[in-house]
Amino acid sequence: MLKQRVITAVILFMLLLAAIFALPSWGWSALVTLMIWQGAVEWARLSKMDGHVATWYCIATLLVTLAMWWFDAGLTGERVLLPHLFWYFAAIILWVLVVPAWMIAGWKPQNPWLLGLVGWVVLLPTGLAMIDLRNVSPWLLLGAMSVVWVADTAAYFSGKRFGKNKLAPAISPGKTWEGVFGALFVVTIYVLIAGWASGLFKSYPIFPGIIIASWWWVGLAVIGDLFESAVKRQAGVKDSGALLPGHGGLLDRIDALTSTLPFAAIALVFQEMSR
Repeated sequence: MLKQRVITAVILFMLLLAAIFALPSWGWSALVTLMIWQGAVEWARLSKMDGHVATWYCIATLLVTLAMWWFDAGLTGERVLLPHLFWYFAAIILWVLVVPAWMIAGWKPQNPWLLGLVGWVVLLPTGLAMIDLRNVSPWLLLGAMSVVWVADTAAYFSGKRFGKNKLAPAISPGKTWEGVFGALFVVTIYVLIAGWASGLFKSYPIFPGIIIASWWWVGLAVIGDLFESAVKRQAGVKDSGALLPGHGGLLDRIDALTSTLPFAAIALVFQEMSR
């Protein structure tokens, strides 16, 4: 199982690198659209939508996504980023207020359309963030994503090796506090090495603030991971899908990105608007 996970992860990483750095803007937008659509397919399953409802939900998601790209095409400069603020603010409210209360209270909403709307707030801001961050720099997008991947990998192996104290046993019995602390430790080392090697620490006065930000990043990633686990547990499934051998569905791989990338993107929007 671990060997299959590693092989799939390596292949995905190589394909994503090629896409981030080689695809033209329209090609990257098309790939992001495909990812949002696949995410909607899996979310419809987790929301227990029946056949026709699931089909219409996926179609509606695709139409909304295409409408966003079409609307962006008619704007220039920072005006392109302004409509994105709506989705980023919606994502922040979801991840900072709604999701923590959801998991603490153990909510189990049964209305598939309510869950469908939540799915839009999970998926659409993530797709927008992937485009906005890449438009500034492919390295910026890769950097934001790599911190999440490092945290996820470190949490997995440190949890396997040292895990004793369950993080949220009612939601995800496999996750431990030792895994979280392992992720924090490894991410700290990763950010220090990356910041030093890239020259960021010399060019910008961001140390030690970037370390604190990376810890916050890990916390957001954990929330995204736990939330998807809670939704899967309510749906009575182990994985969101079977698209990726050894990993499950697409949502199983991007759950931590959905709770982190919109925060990076909204910071970028405010930075661009302040210039």
